[in-house]
Amino acid sequence: MIRAVVLAPKSLASDLGGTVLFRQNVERLEASGIDDVRGIADGGHVDVVVVDSALPGASALVAALRQDPTTRATAIVVLGRSEFGFDHLALLEAGANAILPLPPAQDWDDRLMRLIHVPVRKTTRFPISLSVEGGLRNGVSFAARLVNLSVHGLLLECRHPLKVGEDLRLAFDMPRGHGGVSAAGTVVRQASGDRFGIELTHVEGDGRVRIKRYVEAV
Repeated sequence: MIRAVVLAPKSLASDLGGTVLFRQNVERLEASGIDDVRGIADGGHVDVVVVDSALPGASALVAALRQDPTTRATAIVVLGRSEFGFDHLALLEAGANAILPLPPAQDWDDRLMRLIHVPVRKTTRFPISLSVEGGLRNGVSFAARLVNLSVHGLLLECRHPLKVGEDLRLAFDMPRGHGGVSAAGTVVRQASGDRFGIELTHVEGDGRVRIKRYVEAV
């Protein structure tokens, strides 16, 4: 059973009724603020908090959820509503794991489930090279060090500041004969100081399979 807490100004049945959130194996719990979410989390594990960007002060709410001990490690998803002109970057910088737009696209359920079922993540340290794609820094390359790795994302240390929302090209060689990986990713979070969270949006060839073998290796 998946436990999802929904923070929204009104029922989301008309928006998300056809998504995985409204299936029988999902327990949806409605909340109106951080205190409600904290009370629910204190009463049992929460898999995901869904925040409607139509809520006033959505960025501040996401930041409070990310800083609270009861929800610090919980997946936080923001529902994007273009008619409200919400700020993607502010929400990601506040600690949201992803922005899922409304109305739901074909991959909406898959993206949500990937965030709920956080894959095995391996703490490791080895070099990684990256370059920026697009924007004023297009083609600029940096050397960095990978801190931990999963099939869907990674945490790296980089002395040169990266910007939330930047698209990157990444290349690294995994230890112990697991081979090299070429991938595309997006900076989704500045974890602390010189550490940045990257979502792997595309991995070439069988790279995800080999990453999975590496992170699951004893």
